[in-house]
Amino acid sequence: MKFQIEDVTVYFPYDNIYPEQYSYMVELKRALDAKGHCLLEMPTGTGKTIALLSLITSYSLSKPQRQVKLIYCTRTVHEMEKTLAELKLLHNYQIKHLGPAAGILAIGLSSRKNLCVNPTVLAAENRDSVDAACRKLTASWVRALAAENPNVPTCEFFENYERAASAAVLPPGVYTLQDLRAYGREKGWCPYFLARHMVQFANVVVYSYQYLLDPKVAGIISKEMQKESVVVFDEAHNIDNVCIEALSVSVRSKTLDGASRNLSRINQEIERFKATDAGRLRAEYNRLVEGLAQRGNLAATDTWLANPALPDDILKEAVPGNIRRAEHFLHVLRRLVQYLRGRLDTENVEKESPISFVASLNTHAGIDQKTLKFCYDRLHSLMLTLEITDTDEFLHIQTICDFATLVGTYSRGFSIIIEPFDERMPHIPDPVLQLSCHDASLAIKPVFDRFQSVVITSGTLSPIDLYPRLLNFHPVVSRSFTMSLTRDCICPMVLTRGSDQLPVSTKFDMRSDPGVARNYGKLLVEMVSVVPDGIVCFFVSYSYMDGIINSWNETGVLKEIMQHKLVFIETQDVVETTLALDNYRRACDCGRGAVFFSVARGKVAEGIDFDRHYGRLVIMFGIPFQYTLSKILIARLEYLRDTFQIKEGDFLTFDALRQAAQCVGRVIRSKADYGMMIFADKRYSRHDKRSKLPGWILSHLRDANLNLSTDMALHIAREFLRKMAQPYDKTGTGGRKTLLSQEDLEKMAENGVQEMLF
Repeated sequence: MKFQIEDVTVYFPYDNIYPEQYSYMVELKRALDAKGHCLLEMPTGTGKTIALLSLITSYSLSKPQRQVKLIYCTRTVHEMEKTLAELKLLHNYQIKHLGPAAGILAIGLSSRKNLCVNPTVLAAENRDSVDAACRKLTASWVRALAAENPNVPTCEFFENYERAASAAVLPPGVYTLQDLRAYGREKGWCPYFLARHMVQFANVVVYSYQYLLDPKVAGIISKEMQKESVVVFDEAHNIDNVCIEALSVSVRSKTLDGASRNLSRINQEIERFKATDAGRLRAEYNRLVEGLAQRGNLAATDTWLANPALPDDILKEAVPGNIRRAEHFLHVLRRLVQYLRGRLDTENVEKESPISFVASLNTHAGIDQKTLKFCYDRLHSLMLTLEITDTDEFLHIQTICDFATLVGTYSRGFSIIIEPFDERMPHIPDPVLQLSCHDASLAIKPVFDRFQSVVITSGTLSPIDLYPRLLNFHPVVSRSFTMSLTRDCICPMVLTRGSDQLPVSTKFDMRSDPGVARNYGKLLVEMVSVVPDGIVCFFVSYSYMDGIINSWNETGVLKEIMQHKLVFIETQDVVETTLALDNYRRACDCGRGAVFFSVARGKVAEGIDFDRHYGRLVIMFGIPFQYTLSKILIARLEYLRDTFQIKEGDFLTFDALRQAAQCVGRVIRSKADYGMMIFADKRYSRHDKRSKLPGWILSHLRDANLNLSTDMALHIAREFLRKMAQPYDKTGTGGRKTLLSQEDLEKMAENGVQEMLF
């Protein structure tokens, strides 16, 4: 269908549209017109992705003089593929209506591991090894050698791509990662470098958050992007944590041991060059004297990760004299590693600011702040001069230089925390020194400053007023949408006590109470006998899940559950969990039914959908608070309180409830779907906790479902399932339409929007 929103003709590839999708597009258009940033919370399963894509591409088509580029950031490769598949559908629809004029170029960009087509490179086991294997075949000095000696191995795909030169372009279309690989194989070109090259010309780019938020990656990939771009962060409820991780570094003893090995190897290389090609080292020294940290434009294959500091904070001056000579720089790094080793050898937890850390480093090791700032660029320069290709071997020294550069650059919003052991396992010495960033607004500030519109959207952004404070920006539009439904297909309940009237909770003082474990077990046993197909249970942590499953096993609860349904468990091993999920789905498909035990904040809670019969009930056992004694968390809470006036309790509750909402939101993935959510903890009945859940869940939470015991919850579940079994009208009756056709939209345009929607 196609319809007008003010002066924009929107092309939408389906025959009907949800009212909230329409409102979402109207708000999004307001933000684009105002060239400002916006925050939009839209319930899961209401077609947020297609609404975003169709509005922004149609906006671009209707204003050809103001071409807008869309940069769409997702969290996982799976989400990237889903987004590109939706875009393909939309693109075909627009071409059908407008002809070739609507042609766009849209590509997904991922790491070499997901795009490489060279079998010898792909044989490496992890991402860093694939990157290094690629460099061994494509670095400029390797190719120069191969030109003289044909026995030196190179990558035929890259060589063909280089030979094609300016002819190596992608024709317009939408390319998923699989399409890029297929196109690369067909033409014999390298898909990874082709995609990297085409990013600057594409109308739509879909890639991971890190490509914009992590300065090391953004410095290479995203520095070409135009200012007139719209950046979308999808599923962005955890965006503050992504920003913090991008600027945090942790150093352990094995990092320091690895760094020492790296330094010895670099030393051998320097000695080798001195004997064979001393001119190279001299040329590098002269270049550094002139103030050029990098050799002008590097070949794309030689670029390493960029500087870990944000672009505005990088010093634009010459490298200090004391680290221009390669041997001198090695001495500085050796002293730094030695100093860090001394600091790790401690019995107590220590916390200090970067300023005092740098002062103490200067006193004890004679390394000043300016030298620290240049560590990363100087190491990069040295690695290029020494023609080192196996960069995966040098990750440890990279981490140390990362740490040095960040500690030398930033004084506010960071702490250095040294812990001799993990508090949860105090008998195992595992010292770690962490430079932890507390201010999420640091990493995202360059994105807000540089691009005209940034859209932050997710199904759980409640309370929505906290995000502008955490990320320190002013949205022009901030709105939370509810779900328009023909029937009440969501049934949230708050269970506060077992059938013996004992309260249930995962509060620390009640956690080991056998009565709580017994009541949780009883709840699950009752539910598996009533609810068909799949049930998903979320626990607050792996250790708590292990404890509870053990006690259920001893008391025979697991045996009772297994009489009705099979049980599958998420573990910390990705392969095991994937296998468990596949078998869980098979059990649901064949009608045997299954229960899946999972952990909040785990892999499953974040990215796996339990739609239709895969999830008819989700139980959240407890409130998933972070480990509140963590030193890093305490330091971050202090910073938030002092800088943004956010109270500790408010932040912790907000963080726990967005995780809980994320877990239970897995159960509804479309409007035809239905499911129940049980919040099993007496603390959910308190208004201050409950009110932080998203509006679309709260609007279905009736007062009658607020303070339930197991037998009452069972009765409600039976009633709900009976009601859901009745036939219903999908388009909505009784005055409230939940599916709008093209005529409805035209009527709305004439009569004013308000009548139809509310």
